[in-house]
Amino acid sequence: MIYFWNNYIKLTSLTLGGHVKVKIFTFVLFLLLAYSQIFAGGFQLNEHNARAVAMGGAFTAISNDPSAIYYNGAGLTQMNGINITLGSTLIAPVFSFRGVTPAVTEYDATKQSFFPTHFFATYRYNEDWAFGLGFTSPFGLGSEWDPNWIGKYLAIETSLQVFTISPVVAYKINDQLSISAGLVYSFANVKISQKSPLALAPGSPAPFNQNAYTSLDGKDNSAWGYNLGIMYKPNEDLSFGASFHSIVKYTFKGTATTTGPSQFAALLPNGDVSANLTTPFNLAVGAAYRVIPKLLISADFQYVGWSSYDTLTINFATPKKTVSSPRMYQNSYIIRLGAEYNLMKELDVRAGIYFDKSPVKDEYISPSLPEANRLGFSVGAGYKISNNLRIDASYLFIRNNQVTVTNSREDYTDGAVVPEGAPANSFDGTYNSYANLVSLDITYGF
Repeated sequence: MIYFWNNYIKLTSLTLGGHVKVKIFTFVLFLLLAYSQIFAGGFQLNEHNARAVAMGGAFTAISNDPSAIYYNGAGLTQMNGINITLGSTLIAPVFSFRGVTPAVTEYDATKQSFFPTHFFATYRYNEDWAFGLGFTSPFGLGSEWDPNWIGKYLAIETSLQVFTISPVVAYKINDQLSISAGLVYSFANVKISQKSPLALAPGSPAPFNQNAYTSLDGKDNSAWGYNLGIMYKPNEDLSFGASFHSIVKYTFKGTATTTGPSQFAALLPNGDVSANLTTPFNLAVGAAYRVIPKLLISADFQYVGWSSYDTLTINFATPKKTVSSPRMYQNSYIIRLGAEYNLMKELDVRAGIYFDKSPVKDEYISPSLPEANRLGFSVGAGYKISNNLRIDASYLFIRNNQVTVTNSREDYTDGAVVPEGAPANSFDGTYNSYANLVSLDITYGF
């Protein structure tokens, strides 16, 4: 999160009827708060293939279907001919907050469903070279709360859609070793909204004790990155793999719109804003072993470089102003385990589990997307309809640890973020969240 003494700037002061002074503070700087959560761990999506999801995401050392374009491009050399996969994942997250301490009132976020879609196509050119093209949504989701809930100055609606198109080329060095490299073109949309209070002088009349509502829509259509992969198979039963996804730098440009009491319409900030954001790198290493002819087990370790998310900058067009502040993220990791068993000739069954370490300290947790350490439990199956056609399905349940925040940096009465030790109306309380995910893929080979 952003580290401020206060997140407001005095715009002006007016005299109404010669007696009442009203100070209005800018409402657009709340974007610094919302943007700081928009790329937190909960917005990173690793579900790009039903088979991989069913195995807990432990797929780096397997990657023998078209989703290798995402999980490990070096795996493209394991396939022949042309192969196409099309699939989607239904994601249904649930969030709740209990507090503010010492109160125990519970607030539930609006239930939403998301459907990130993926597409992969591969082509084996010859014995040594293979090519692929993938479309994925590596970051996304969102949260929505009642416009009048207790945390309305911290978050009402937050949503993000990130899309990538990635061409990948793989080269088979020898029978044991393959490598890959890919280019990533990314475009994204973001929407953020929350309320902000009008700051009043003591004794001001009630009609002026109102809120302003600010929203921002922004997009970036020209972000770039790259990915690398390597796979080593010393024998038919054992394989090792590693993949790297680079950071991607986004420059969101959009418009901030603020509405409020008509008396102050001319003073409420509206206009163009921009923000520079960087998604973290991802490094995954894995191993897979065929214990018996029918049973394959795999394990992955995924390291996420959230520390690259170090400085957040917001640029205001009118009045022209740049505000920068550090972000409080730490590097994190995910441990994954998976298994696949060939139950019969046409049918495989799968299961997996993973642990995902939160990149955010408790005091910086925000209701825009409550962060916590999480466990994922998955099951699934794949059925070969014909020699060319296969369908895969999976179910994943994600349970976030219950988190009780006792030293929040959030001031829920005006949305400010304050440094440690500063007086604040802290947004202390208990967060609970979980999610259900169902994935379905269809793969066809020519």
